[in-house]
Parts: sequence; structure tokens; C-alpha cells
Amino acid sequence: MDEDLSHHALEGLERLCTAPGDAGRVIASGAIAAGTIAPGIVTAPAFPGIERIEAQFAGNAFEPHRHDTYALGVTIKGVQTFSYRGERRFSLPGQVIVLHPDEEHDGGAGTDHGLQYRMLYLEPALLFDCLEAARIGLPFVDQPVVSDPSLAGTLLAALGELDRELDELFVDDFVSRVAGGLARHAGTPPRPLGSIAWRRARLARDYLEAHATRAVTSGELEAVTGLDRFQLARHFRAAFATSPHRYLLMRRLQQARAMIGAGEALAEAALATGFADQSHLNRHFKKAYGMTPGQWAGLGRAHR
Repeated sequence: MDEDLSHHALEGLERLCTAPGDAGRVIASGAIAAGTIAPGIVTAPAFPGIERIEAQFAGNAFEPHRHDTYALGVTIKGVQTFSYRGERRFSLPGQVIVLHPDEEHDGGAGTDHGLQYRMLYLEPALLFDCLEAARIGLPFVDQPVVSDPSLAGTLLAALGELDRELDELFVDDFVSRVAGGLARHAGTPPRPLGSIAWRRARLARDYLEAHATRAVTSGELEAVTGLDRFQLARHFRAAFATSPHRYLLMRRLQQARAMIGAGEALAEAALATGFADQSHLNRHFKKAYGMTPGQWAGLGRAHR
């Protein structure tokens, strides 16, 4: 799994021992750290067709309502409870919630310890465009709470840094992987990819190499390869075991590492290699190499 889709996002989730309780709640053992969760909702910058939030609260927060999007999320702390398709449901930390468009549901915390979760709202048109080539319709997952670390990791890759905008190349691969995960749980997995389009995948790779320090759009890669963005995401991953977005990110990190090793200031290296700022570089550098750029620079100086 790509680092940006890694299970590190699931670390620190609590393990709960549960049993049915009164009033539709769940009695939790050892639950959340002492203290009350302060209520609030954090909204991330929007991307066309995708909205992202983090919510935390105690008690019952949402009256019955419907969305015209898929609502996909991961419970982070506490127990999430909601009524859906005639039943009371419960989601524990690390579990995935899948709510379909136009299905009525409410929402609240299942224990007195409160609740924290992250959710994204995905327009069906994005999934349809992705699945159209596989000739399957929009997936319907009968169970709204599923235990699937792979799908949870995929969702948390988009829900990890809510202060950041989503990158177009990231979204192509993200939607492709979400579509595959939902289709798998719906019992209608996409057909096997077949022969890898090696020549077109290499064209995309070479283009990313040549333009590594700037934002590359999905439309550019479609024009270069002749594949639509979702086909390219699948063929590129099959060919190079990573996504176009991740490949571009690693090329930037390699260039930044070389500049830092040559004595370039961290802030200048970040801007020169396409990162928004030094903190943006720091986060991705540490995920890729296990240390901060400053630590890397220090090691280099120690061996001169």
C-alpha cells in the first residue's frame, strides 16, 4: 500500500469491549481517555464532487436526514451509533461506515465518552465515471458498517490532512480504489485489468519525471497517454506498484533531498520542488524517509 494510503492513519485507535446497553447505547470498557470531547466540526477545503469533515460530539447530534451523496467515513474514537434501513447500527474505532445516497439516517455517540469520526461525501457521478469502463453500476453495500483495514486506510488518506486541498492526481487514484472497495463489498468487483498498457504507463511516468516540480493535471496525462484518468490510475499502479500522484511526490522528495544534502535551506528546497511550504515538505519527507529534512541535513553535515 502507498505511504499516503498507509495504515499509520489507524494507529492509536482504541480497542473497545462492548455489550448491549440501555436506550440503544453500548457499554464501553476502557474507552476514550479521561475527559469530555469538545463538540465541533472541522470542514476541509472542497474538491469538485468531494466534501470532507471531522466531527466530534457527545449525545445525539443529528436528527434523521438524507444525503444525495455517498457518505463514507471512519470512526476514530468512541462508538458511533445511527439508525439505518430499519436497524440500529454501531461503529467502533477503525471501522468503515458506508451510507448510500437518499438513505435516511440519524447519528450520535453510542457512549457517554463521546465520539470522533471523519467523513467524506462523494458524489455518485464520480464513482459512475470510474466504474463505467468496468460496465458495472453504482455499488450498493448492504452492511453500513464494515471492518476493512484496506478501505479504511484508503479513506483516511483523503481524510488525514483536512487543512490541505486534495490533489487532482491523488483523487483519480483515490476514487478508483474506493470504487473497487465498495464494489467488492457489494459483491460486484470490477473485471480483471487484463494486459497492462505498458507503453502508455511509461509515457505517463516519463511526463511526470519531466514535470516533477509543478502540479500535473489529470487532463495532461490523459492527453499524453490516450487513457482516461481512471484507466490510467489502474494501469499505472499495475505497472509501477504506485499511483501517478505518489510517483510524482517521490520525485519531488528525491530532488528536495538532493538539494538539502547540497546545503540548500529547507524552505528554499521546499518551494523549489513544488511543496506548499516547509511544513508540507516536512510531513511528506518524514513519511517517506522516517526522519525530518532537518535531521537528514544534520546527518549529512556530521559526515562532512
